[in-house]
Amino acid sequence: MEDFSAASVSQPVPDALKTMKMDRVFWSHFSPNLGPGGWVTGALLVSMGLDFRAGLAAVLLGNLIGALPVALAAAIGPPTGLTQMEASRRALGRLGVRPPALLNWIYCVGWDAVNNVPAATALLTLLLAVGLHTPFWLALAVLAGVQMMASIYGHHMVQALQKYLGGMLLVVFSLIGIVFALRGQAPLATHHAVSFGTFMLAVGVLVSFNLSWASYSSDYTRYLPARSSPAKVVFLALAGLLCSAIPFQILGLICAGSVADPSPTAVIASLQQAMGPLGGVALAAIALSSITGNSFNDNTASYSLISAGLHIPRVAAAVLTALLGYGLAVAGAGRYTTLYTDYLLVTLYWIAPWIGIVLADWYLGDRTVHPVPPGWTRGATLFVVMTVLTIGLFSTSSLYTGPVATWLGGADIGYYVGFFGAFAGYALSRPRRASS
Repeated sequence: MEDFSAASVSQPVPDALKTMKMDRVFWSHFSPNLGPGGWVTGALLVSMGLDFRAGLAAVLLGNLIGALPVALAAAIGPPTGLTQMEASRRALGRLGVRPPALLNWIYCVGWDAVNNVPAATALLTLLLAVGLHTPFWLALAVLAGVQMMASIYGHHMVQALQKYLGGMLLVVFSLIGIVFALRGQAPLATHHAVSFGTFMLAVGVLVSFNLSWASYSSDYTRYLPARSSPAKVVFLALAGLLCSAIPFQILGLICAGSVADPSPTAVIASLQQAMGPLGGVALAAIALSSITGNSFNDNTASYSLISAGLHIPRVAAAVLTALLGYGLAVAGAGRYTTLYTDYLLVTLYWIAPWIGIVLADWYLGDRTVHPVPPGWTRGATLFVVMTVLTIGLFSTSSLYTGPVATWLGGADIGYYVGFFGAFAGYALSRPRRASS
């Protein structure tokens, strides 16, 4: 069990404990994407107005753009021994790291709900098939309880789940994918004009699907030995993200013709029907998949809440996150598709500038562990300014559309502006440090 104390989050992992095996980098970036989220996202592209060819291009482009910053961030973990939020205090300062850390905690709570709604729906359907009528809140509570226990045990338990439960889910979902692709009504030959704004909005959703892990990445590489190869870490993280997200989303795109709407209930119903006698296996896999994803969310959330300045035991932070995620899932289950789309887009508006600053600081700096600025830095100010500008001018959602996005016909380029603007702004203004 990982140390319960708040100090274990804010301080680097001691060298004596940095014994993690390199293969865990792949599994920790691969397994959390195993689940119905990829299918829902792929099916969502068709409902957004894309045909198969445009959808395939969006999947490949969006995932590559979104995954690369996450993989680059993973390489920060071994030499610093710090969580991703704590590592960003190099650029933002001890006080300046608190706003993104708090946002990341809120964000993890939201992902708890996003992952648990389809998983609980699958568990309900499985129980109903064997004659057990269970209310949604109870099925959800069972899953949330298991996820919470994993996050209480912390990093090592979460990593073990990613490798062993993730490996099992890989086999099951591969079987599901093959069967469903053969039996599904694939809209492969359907082609129609797709506007630039629609395509860019779809790419934005897909970018966010992987970029959303940027605030987690070094949480699960910091136990690697400090001298681990950065190139190998980046490669394994990138491979894990792309090898899970792209196939699942393409299957969702292929299967969109046999899904009534891009909602958990419709996707799960079509999976169950396509699998025939193995429908129960598919439902069980979907239910279990939430454990790999949400054990990550709850564990990272506990780190982030402490980094945000709330110095409570790590276990208390994990329990609080799980309970809030449970409540949000119960409240938002009936509006899943709309909330899911907006959520994927909104996450980019703060993560993109934040990770741009973090990567500029690490890869353009000396990459040594140096004294952390105690207060609020220029990097922290840049983060706030770029986040506000991104939302105010470029965002596109059902809640608000910025003037630039309106002028571009609904195309959302705010995440690119946020990332590259923050990266360039920090590169030009960053403090110069002497090389060691």
